[in-house]
Amino acid sequence: MFHWRSSALILLLTQQFATGIWAYPCLTSELKCDFVCDCSDCNDEQDCGYSGKGFECDFEEAGMCGWTGRSVDAAVYSWERRQRGGDTLPGSGPSSDYTTGTATGWFMGVNAVTTESLSSAVLISPEIKQSSPTCQLRLRYFLWDSGHTGLGSIPLWASILHQDSREAVVWRPEATSVRGWREATIFLGRNPTAFQIRLHSQRSEGRTGDVAVDHLEFLDCALPLPLPGKECPLEMSKCRRGGCVEPQQLCDGSDDCGDGSDEENCEYWRCDFEEDLCGWDLRSLSTLKWVWTNQVNISVTDPLQGPGRDHSNNSATGNFLYVTVPDEGLTKDWAAFQSPRLQPTNSSHPCKMVMYTHQFGPRSGGLTVLVSDREIYPVWKRGGALGDVWVKAEVEIVTNSTFQIIIMAAIRKFAYGGIAVDSIVLSPECRLSSANSTLEKFPKSPKDPCTEPDKMCDFRPDCAKEEDESKCGDFSYTEGSSGWTDASIGSQGWVLHENGTSKEEYLYVAEAPGQQLTEAQTRTPLLGPSGPACTLSFDFALTGSAEHIGELSVRVIDSLLGMRPKLWEFSGKTGTEEGAWQHVDLPIGVRKDRFQLVFEARAVKLLPWAKIKMTNVTFVSCHAGYFPSSTTGLSCNFEDGLCGWYQDNSDNFDWAVMGGMDHTIGIGTSLVVDMWSPALRGAFGRLVSFTQLQGPSDYCLSFFYKLYGPNIGVLNVKLLDSNGYETVLWTRSAAHGNLWHEAHCSVPHQLTNFQLMFEAVRSGFDGRVAIDDVTFLEGPCTVPSMCSFEGQRCGYSSFGQFQWLYRRGLTATVTGPKTDHTLETELGFYMMANTGENILPAGGSTVLTSPVRHGNSRTVCVSFWYHMGGVNPGSLTLYMKPVKGERLKIFSNSLNQGDVWRHGNGHILSDLVDWQLEFEAVGAGGKDTHIAVDDVFLSAHPCHDQGSKCSLERGMCSWSNMKGDNLDWELTSREAESHYSTPFEDHSLGTEKGHFLFLPSSNRTAANENAKLLSPHLPPTKGTCLKFWVYKPQSSDSQLKVWSLSEGLLDQLLVVSELGGPWRRFDVDITSTKEYQIVFEGVKGTSGVVALDDIEYTVGVNCANKVTDSTSPKQDNTGGIAASIIVVLLLIVTLIVLLIYYLRTRQAVTNPSSAGAGFKNESYDTDPTNDRVVIASDGIGLQNHPMAAGFNNVSFSADAGKSLTEG
Repeated sequence: MFHWRSSALILLLTQQFATGIWAYPCLTSELKCDFVCDCSDCNDEQDCGYSGKGFECDFEEAGMCGWTGRSVDAAVYSWERRQRGGDTLPGSGPSSDYTTGTATGWFMGVNAVTTESLSSAVLISPEIKQSSPTCQLRLRYFLWDSGHTGLGSIPLWASILHQDSREAVVWRPEATSVRGWREATIFLGRNPTAFQIRLHSQRSEGRTGDVAVDHLEFLDCALPLPLPGKECPLEMSKCRRGGCVEPQQLCDGSDDCGDGSDEENCEYWRCDFEEDLCGWDLRSLSTLKWVWTNQVNISVTDPLQGPGRDHSNNSATGNFLYVTVPDEGLTKDWAAFQSPRLQPTNSSHPCKMVMYTHQFGPRSGGLTVLVSDREIYPVWKRGGALGDVWVKAEVEIVTNSTFQIIIMAAIRKFAYGGIAVDSIVLSPECRLSSANSTLEKFPKSPKDPCTEPDKMCDFRPDCAKEEDESKCGDFSYTEGSSGWTDASIGSQGWVLHENGTSKEEYLYVAEAPGQQLTEAQTRTPLLGPSGPACTLSFDFALTGSAEHIGELSVRVIDSLLGMRPKLWEFSGKTGTEEGAWQHVDLPIGVRKDRFQLVFEARAVKLLPWAKIKMTNVTFVSCHAGYFPSSTTGLSCNFEDGLCGWYQDNSDNFDWAVMGGMDHTIGIGTSLVVDMWSPALRGAFGRLVSFTQLQGPSDYCLSFFYKLYGPNIGVLNVKLLDSNGYETVLWTRSAAHGNLWHEAHCSVPHQLTNFQLMFEAVRSGFDGRVAIDDVTFLEGPCTVPSMCSFEGQRCGYSSFGQFQWLYRRGLTATVTGPKTDHTLETELGFYMMANTGENILPAGGSTVLTSPVRHGNSRTVCVSFWYHMGGVNPGSLTLYMKPVKGERLKIFSNSLNQGDVWRHGNGHILSDLVDWQLEFEAVGAGGKDTHIAVDDVFLSAHPCHDQGSKCSLERGMCSWSNMKGDNLDWELTSREAESHYSTPFEDHSLGTEKGHFLFLPSSNRTAANENAKLLSPHLPPTKGTCLKFWVYKPQSSDSQLKVWSLSEGLLDQLLVVSELGGPWRRFDVDITSTKEYQIVFEGVKGTSGVVALDDIEYTVGVNCANKVTDSTSPKQDNTGGIAASIIVVLLLIVTLIVLLIYYLRTRQAVTNPSSAGAGFKNESYDTDPTNDRVVIASDGIGLQNHPMAAGFNNVSFSADAGKSLTEG
């Protein structure tokens, strides 16, 4: 029975399979994975690199497009599908995936490895049937040595695995450590049989994700397709399997048809070097020789050696000619081989040669084809390294003498690389000759360089007649245009047009012999380094009758970072006529390492009347030592450029100039980094100052900044010394509200030249960082409104027998907070007094003093966070100390309240007297005890009482965002908001100007991530009422949860899921036997918003308005209370005076006789800067009433006072 059922099951499955094949004939094995969509839904290409959007794979789907990890020992080292994850910037791996640019996007990355020997991880593609000669795999890759253990020589490379188990290396990127995604193209070439692509990583030590790949795209991989019901165009030839090829693809040594029919019936002399040298002679006068070999003979264990494969068979076993640095070292830097003697030719029947060259790595100095008849002269050249690709070359030779073709390579003394030649094809006109030829003269040896290589093309003349700068690509030199070298590997290339009569010269795009479908590319020699003012100036034209002529762009190839993103691009056309030139001045900026400039272009169709051209290329103000003068120096409002600042080109992204959101005038410009931008990639964006000279003085850097959004990052100010060492001077992180904040950053005097840097660190993906109104002045800063002690002490100093310590949690040993309050990490700084009896005896004191602050008539609220640890830690008292007079106590506490940071505040009324803060710590004889202070903030508004209502109109009161969550609650108003969806009005004011806290649900962060808003520590209670208003529209799927937090344990009080409609009030009774905090947790959904406003808690009074607690917190704030009372009394007195004055003024106005009795104009100061008003002598003009005019200080003459009294 079992066997019968098994057979029936097999029969049924077979029938279903057959039925499926019959229903979908496009799914046969012959048609699958060949880069052609035979099924209407392209189902035959699924899991073959096809993702439904094209032949690309972004790893967002769990199936990974058919790619799989097949490491030898996956438990030790392997590829994994990964997300960045976490709410902070990771210590290793990418800051985001490449495709989405967020923490939620997926990529393939390696795991961490620590082994004694090299371990290998392999990522392998699905099996692919075949590919065309033009097949490319474009990918984004990440290589970063985050642990500083070394990347090794081969951290990442790619190979092709054929059916015969032979493997051929096809891609080897430069092993340089860069914290950012880079782009590369793997040229897969013609593979006539099934193959797989393997991505390898080999390391002995490395961290998670430091080698990664993402966003793979197959380009131009399908063979020519038949034209349904059509014949090939007249100029094209038909392939046996269908499809058409161009004339230049016939008999060129490459199987472009896919069936070899384009290479049949060719009367050409072809040499693929598989059997022998075909008459080519490898003898040479140089000690450096070409060798006939293959990759197996060179190396199958070291991917950096050899070209990896031949051209003819795309195989490691195929033969080619190769030259590199020999094992015994380099004694000559050139090698040559030559053809047999050939008969003379003429212009109507030239000798045509096609060959394929592989110029890889820094050892490749270039390749030249020379003709030797009566003399030796070059007819073709290709400079430098072109990458891991076989490139087609065509050479035409016309000479009336017997000749030989000489192919000469230049080799440089570097770590790896070399030059290979394969598949040489000579046309029938290249006929063997038996005649002898006589060389009448040898070519002159090239001149030795006039200076060191690193000084060539460094934008400063070092040689006579400026020879070192004359062939670098600058057209202002006579031979400057010759510095541009065509590096095209495709069917379009750059050609230099020179007209000796008109002295006109320009570079233009023309047809080229290469077979790859890539842009035309021309490069300069190695340039630089360059300075901040460096500018590339040029004219360009894309002309013709068609609507779209093509594209033109500029890139930089950095000698360390490799190919960089496009600096500039143009698409379309500049005009119809040939003279339709446009001018560009393109900032190149500071490049710390040597670099090349690159023009890339692609014409839609090459026609005589459609051209892409560029001319008048010049390098302006590029020398590294040149810094332009700025009238304002580093002080800048960014309304007219960056002043004394420039973008750092070695970072991941730039600061952008944005209009309509500045601090200066509201509609002007500021500098912005939008973390929510989908185009943003990487971790850092840096703005660097021009070099500042050393000096004995301290400086103050002040500026306004915004840190806005639920998931943003960090803004740092750093100092760079002359050795490039970075020191953090100032830092802020997390949400600060949609408003400008003022910052003051002290810059200590420097003994060497230095630079300053604004650095935006992207640890989040949903927010904005902005700066404006930067001022840099000599002299110390005034007391900053906020001091976090990150990177500086803000002018605070210690006096007394014992000192306050400037330290961080990382240095805390026996005593002291393990983390600061600002960053809540071991790296954050704070000020601490060690109050242990062995340091500060009982009754001993130490005082931390702020710089002097100028007094004014406003009441100031001082807010700070303090930490008191150990048994009997002593007391902390905060005083306001006038410059003259006794100090006034405004806050005091002497309790050890656990290993937590606590909030304290108090009022300061200085009455126009200069003053300073004094934090006094007094010892109590405890052991291993401490008192610490962090985040001192001075506000121009009165402090909020513990039970008072927080309307959020003057900030977040004593509420703060928790650091341990993923997102932040953000403070904004409808009027200020331009990016997120928000309530149409707040609850407090009921207007667009009113403020509220909100949590948006954007697609930049994952759903279900949370933001927690935390109250201060509140005392145990038998009944405290929490009142607040919530806005949550019907479209929002966010949640709001309310908790009480005590001793690390959360107790849920309320969940708001379904709400809809306008603002709604909630009242919650809280009871707790222990000290606690209130937590508002917003849980992000996929859309919509949740908002909070008018938060109030009444300590000791429940929601029924019943007093439940009779005790109050043990905290001395008598000074603050006294100051508050004084403020209230002063306000009452002021109102009474104003009322009396108003009544008497009104009486004076109604009585003309008394109007003329006083009020003399000369008794008033008409200086508009003073807070005063002038009253008309005739007593008329009620608009000058002090209340109506908005003034609060009016001066009277003695007579005026008398008349009012008598009035």
